[in-house]
Amino acid sequence: MLMTREHLFQPITPYETGRLRLDDTHIMYWEQSGNPKGLPVVFLHGGPGAGSTPVHRRFFDPAAYRIIIFDQRGAGRSEPQGELTDNTTQHLIEDMEALRLHLGIDRWLVFGGSWGSTLALAYGLAHPERCVGFILRGIFLGRQKELDWFLYGMKTVFPENWNRLIDQLSDEERNDILTSYHRRLMNTDPAVHLPAARAWSAFEGACSTLLPSPETVAAFSSDALAYALARIETHYFVNKLFMEEGALLKGIDKIRDLPGIIIQGRYDMVCPITTANALHKAWPEAEYVVVPDAGHSAMEPGIRAALVRAAERLKNRR
Repeated sequence: MLMTREHLFQPITPYETGRLRLDDTHIMYWEQSGNPKGLPVVFLHGGPGAGSTPVHRRFFDPAAYRIIIFDQRGAGRSEPQGELTDNTTQHLIEDMEALRLHLGIDRWLVFGGSWGSTLALAYGLAHPERCVGFILRGIFLGRQKELDWFLYGMKTVFPENWNRLIDQLSDEERNDILTSYHRRLMNTDPAVHLPAARAWSAFEGACSTLLPSPETVAAFSSDALAYALARIETHYFVNKLFMEEGALLKGIDKIRDLPGIIIQGRYDMVCPITTANALHKAWPEAEYVVVPDAGHSAMEPGIRAALVRAAERLKNRR
């Protein structure tokens, strides 16, 4: 009996990296790892604004996959960091197409978690003919009730984390947390925007795991990540993710017949299971995996194992 792999693959280094000029402002960092002749898979990081890390290569069998990772506009190693000019969901979809054409790829498997699941679905609805299938984790559909939960609902479970978030704000500012943080993060003075960025990002990191993870909070709070993450997230949030309310669910027929695996932590507080359930109801043809002992993070042991299993199952598709 063959054993199903559940552990990350060994660390690897890219066989190719590059920078793709997208327009007069933005330059995308991209990389390729694994097997140049393998099944192309594109990894979509979260946030928006979180950027990619080397561990993201390790969900995929490097002998079977051509692993494409890139940093979205303003995030990670893409330049300029935190830039919001022409930074919308539609621009990111167009960037994926520009990268696909640049690399000479016909179709690819689309893998994304959290905001990455949002972008994966948005890309799939725009270009279903370019998708082999989808592996989605910690589902976020960008609806107003999901934004409201993030800003006000999570305090039900994490009141101490929420208190640290609003401690940055005056009594008046607390009436509209998103607008208040957005205003501070748009301020050009680091003495104003950096404390706001650290607080915003630390809040998200502290609520992302089932059990407390100081390492996760420290990573989210680092200036290198916090600035781009908080700035780009609030930019997208105040603009309703640059999508019509409910658009991803309404358009699901466009990808209905493509393979899909939805992976959701039962105790995900950042992107609650009700959202994944809504996607499952709209797309029952996709496999739906609920991890019973996990929160939001892709590095939760059960989530990590489920993602690896999903990638193993789809690695021979073309």
